[in-house]
Amino acid sequence: MASPETLLDVLRRHSKVDCDTFDHEVARDLGPFVDCTSNQAIAYGELARLDANGGALHAELIRSAVAYAQSHHAQHAGVGLAEFAVEVMMVKLALRIVPYLTGYSHIQTNPVYSYNKDKTIANAKRIVAIFQDLDPKYDVKRVCIKIPATWEGMQACRELEKQEMATLATTMFCLEQAALASHAGCTYIAPYINELRVHFDETYVDANKAFAFCGAAQRYYAQTGSRTQVLPASLTSIQEVMMLAGAHHITVSPPLLKKLAETPANPWRATRARSSFADYSAIVDDESAWRLAFTRSANGQSEGKIIQAINIFCERQEKLEELVSAHK
Repeated sequence: MASPETLLDVLRRHSKVDCDTFDHEVARDLGPFVDCTSNQAIAYGELARLDANGGALHAELIRSAVAYAQSHHAQHAGVGLAEFAVEVMMVKLALRIVPYLTGYSHIQTNPVYSYNKDKTIANAKRIVAIFQDLDPKYDVKRVCIKIPATWEGMQACRELEKQEMATLATTMFCLEQAALASHAGCTYIAPYINELRVHFDETYVDANKAFAFCGAAQRYYAQTGSRTQVLPASLTSIQEVMMLAGAHHITVSPPLLKKLAETPANPWRATRARSSFADYSAIVDDESAWRLAFTRSANGQSEGKIIQAINIFCERQEKLEELVSAHK
C-alpha cells in the first residue's frame, strides 16, 4: 500500500526543494534534494554538535581540516590559517551531502568581506579550489558561491558568473537588491522571509515578513526575461514554507523538513500574493543611485536587516575560527 502523500511531496511538485543544513543524515533520510544551502551559522551549529559521550561529534573532521589547512596554507598568501581552515571544514561538510543532491552545493563566503569585491572573488575561487583538491572527481561547476547582497558583493557575483562560477546573492530583502542581482547575472537570489535575528532570539518576531517581495521578485524576473532564480530562505514554520510553494526553489531547515514529511497533504491549497514593481534600470549601473535607493527601501528596513545579518554571520565566523584554534 502506498504511503499517504505528505506536505513535502506536495512542495516538491510545486518547487525545487533544497536542504538548508550540513547534517548529512537529514539529506540521506529525506532526500534526494536539488541543492544544499549553508552559511556560517549552519556550519557552526553542525560543527559544535556533541556526541553521546559529550565530545565533539565532528572532532576528526575538524582536526583533518586543520591539518589540511596547515599543509596548504603557504599557497594562500594573505589568508589567515584559521580562516582557511574554516573554508576547508565547510567544504568537507558539503562533500558528505553531495550523494543526496542533484544540483549545487552552496558555500557562503567569509562575511567579513561583505564590502570588498576583490577579496570576495578570491575567497570564492579558493573555495572552488578546495572542492577540487579534496575530491578531484567532483564537478566544481556544481559549486554555488553564496555572497551577501551588498553592492560590492553583487559586483563580485558579476565577475564570478563571467568566469562560469554559479553565485547566489544572499541576505536579500528588497527589489532594489533583486534587480541588481539579475543585472549582475546571479544564478540565484535568497529572499530572507524572516530577518536572521528570529533564529537567534526566541522572543523576536519579524513583523515585516518578505512574502510579497519574494513573489514580486519572481514576477519581475519573468517579466524581464532574467535567468536568475528565486530561492527563499529563513523560514520559521511549515505554514510559511507552504505559502511559498511555487517559488523556483525553496530551502528548508531540518526541523521543518521533518514536519513537512510527517504532515498529511490534505487539505492544502496554494495561495499567491500579488504586488507590483517599478523600473530599476536607472540604478543598476549607478552605484550611488543604487545605494541611495537601497537605503530608502522600506524606510531603511531593508538595509537594517542586511546589516543585522552580516553582523550575525561575522559572529559565527569568529566562533568557527575559535573551533580551529581549539583543535590545533
